[in-house]
This record gives sequence, structure tokens and C-alpha cells, in this order.
Amino acid sequence: MSKRIENQNPWYRLDLSAIVYPTLQRRSFSSVYRFCVVLRETVEPDLLQKALDRTLPRFPTFKVAMRKGVFWRYLEPNDRPGPFVKPDIANPCMPMSFQNDNRYLIRVYYYQNRIALEVFHSLSDGGGAMYLLRTMTAVYLRLKGYRIPVGQGVLDLCEDPDPEELEDAYIRYASSRVRPPRSREKTYRIRGTREPFYTLNIITGLLPVKQVLSVAKAYQVSVTEYLNAVLLHALLQKQKSDHVFRELPVSIAMPVNLRRFFPSRTLRNFITMVYPSVDPRMGEYSFEEILMQVHHYMRYYINNKFLNADITTNAAVTKHPLIRIAPLFLKDLVVRQFYKRVQDQQSSAGLTNLGVVETPEEMRAHIERFDVLMGQPFSARTNCAVVSYGETLSVSFASSIVETDVERLFFRRLVQDGIHVKIESNRKER
Repeated sequence: MSKRIENQNPWYRLDLSAIVYPTLQRRSFSSVYRFCVVLRETVEPDLLQKALDRTLPRFPTFKVAMRKGVFWRYLEPNDRPGPFVKPDIANPCMPMSFQNDNRYLIRVYYYQNRIALEVFHSLSDGGGAMYLLRTMTAVYLRLKGYRIPVGQGVLDLCEDPDPEELEDAYIRYASSRVRPPRSREKTYRIRGTREPFYTLNIITGLLPVKQVLSVAKAYQVSVTEYLNAVLLHALLQKQKSDHVFRELPVSIAMPVNLRRFFPSRTLRNFITMVYPSVDPRMGEYSFEEILMQVHHYMRYYINNKFLNADITTNAAVTKHPLIRIAPLFLKDLVVRQFYKRVQDQQSSAGLTNLGVVETPEEMRAHIERFDVLMGQPFSARTNCAVVSYGETLSVSFASSIVETDVERLFFRRLVQDGIHVKIESNRKER
């Protein structure tokens, strides 16, 4: 039976996460992230363009343009030519104008054997965008003559989207009777020298998956818990070396994929944030103590009860009668000020772990690895993104400051734990 559906509404409301990102948009910042697939052969641009053209209609929530209403922004189908694949650039995740590139909110780049997909965060989180990248890559490989089946992250182009792929899953699941407050304590912020506009410094560490798993198992924690603890440890060391007048807690903003806890096939945003942290005012923390604190924090907070309460708080705000009738410019002003003065002050760094990428077995012979990049931080700090494929775990830092103290301390800890690290970077010799 065909899954063909007709979209009764030729536009999409922004989901609960998506509402924030256009509000924060400015000339020097855009909520753009990047996924890369590194192939074992040089990319052919003409075939890549054909693959993109064939793939994008299967993902209607990516084939859109941003529009402004009186009260809310929304996404409308975009039938303009494009988007067009381009040679890669030195500084990825550039701010994304809602008017340029025929109003598309995605970009596709190529360089040697690498394909890069950049997405404005209002369209989707990493879970949804990874489906687009894997499917486009599969179509590209088919155009080269390889037999690639559907499944394991590759969608069928002959099948129309399941209605669930298009849903705002927050609304379906926000049902808690408890609404936890948003405000948290101010945290340590990295002091650094800002780079010229627009310079994004990238440092990627390539790690053997088996070694990382072995070390995490020895500590009796998960890989995500281990990497969070390593980053917290680096931030504590950095704060100590800054000789600050008053030490503050260090905290990491970490998105959680809600699809793990609330069944949904949505290709839109469906994440919420948790904030593992350590407070040095309570005393000196050994690395093992940080690990245990992160481990117990994760086990306590990352479950469907706490996560449901968190997304219910977001949903309640958008449903408030005064918020609903407030004009868009006033909503933007309030959200922007809240983010600057509260939300952005609650974390010292960001870390996202996309986990293990699955593909059809037939694709494995053609793919070397995947990389993920969170893009430019809103303020002077560093963001870390992690993904693994096959035998390689990729850890990429992105920052807009000159100093690399946190990244250096992070990778040094991995080496101390016996993990081999290969470093790649776009930084120029200074």
C-alpha cells in the first residue's frame, strides 16, 4: 500500500527548538552545523548535484524557505532552483542568510573525497540531518554504478514521507504535570582572544573506537560519560590556569536525542539539553571523581520522566496566551535577551555525541568515516561534536578564539589514558 500523503498545509510551523534559532541570528553568528562523509574515492561534483536533486524532494522539511508572519515564523515549500553544490571553503558553518541561495537553508560542499552538508538548525537536529546525508550519499554511489539498498539510515526515494517524519514530536509528547525552572547558576566562561570575522577554528581528533571503548569500560562508564568528564576536567584545569578572582562551576551543554525515549520518526528537531557540571568551590576534584559525578548525573536525569518535564516547560511557554498574541519583534527581543543573560551563561562549553552511524553494509567499502561540527559558538568558548563509524571515532572542536588550551588539555588526557589520537585542523601556522 502506498504511503503517499498530501500535505494539507503547504507550510510548516517551526518546532519548539526551531523557534529560538532565527531569533539569535546575527551577522557574526548563525545556528548552522555541519556533517561530513569522507569517501574512499574523489567526489565527482556533477554526480553529487544529481544526487542532491534526486534526494531533496524526499525530505520536504529540508526543501523549504523561512518566512515571517506577524506572530510567528514558518517554513514554506521552496521550489526555486537549487541548492547547488559548491567547492568547500576554509571556514565552514558561515552565517546563513534567509534571502540568499534562493532562500535554501542547507548547503552542500565537496573537497577531494569529502562531502559536507550544512544545515540551519531550525530545520532539523543531527538525527534528522544524518538521514539526509546518508540517503544523498547512497544515491551518489548508485549513480557511480554501485548497488546500495535502502534501510539503516538510507530512505527510499520512491516512497513518500511518513507523516511522522514531518511532525513536531515535542507537541505530541509534552504531557508532564511538572515544569522545572529554566534558570541555573552562572558558570565559568573561557577567556580568549577573538578571531577576526569570520574565522572558525577547527581541531579534529581521530580515535580508534576499540581503544575508547576499552578505556570507558575500564572506568565503568559509557563513552559519552567519559568524554564529558574529559572535557569538564580540561575546563577545570583551564579555569585554574586563568587565576580567576572567584572560581565558578564548569558546565557542559549536552543535547539529548529524545527519539531514544519517545518513539518518533520525525526528521525535525527532537532534542533537549542537559548540563553535567562540577563545582570547584566544593574542593579539588580528581578525574575519577569527575567521572563518577557525570556518571550519576546522567543516570539520574536522562530518563523519560525528567526529559518529558523539560520539554513540557518549553511547550507551555509557546502556549501562553500573552506569548501567542505578542508580535514577532517583541518575541524576538524577549527570547534574545533571555538567551544572552540566562541560557548562554549556563554552560562553559558544548558537547554533542551523535553516537554510532549505521549504513547498509554495501556502503561500508566506500566510506572512510563521518565527521560532525557544531559550528561557531554563540559566545567565546569551544564546542565539541563526536560521531563514530566503523573503527574511527571523530571528535571535532569548533571555536572562534585563538587559544587552544581546552582542546590541548582534552586530547592530552585521552593520550594519558592510552588512546592514540590523530589530529587534523584548519588552523594556519602562527
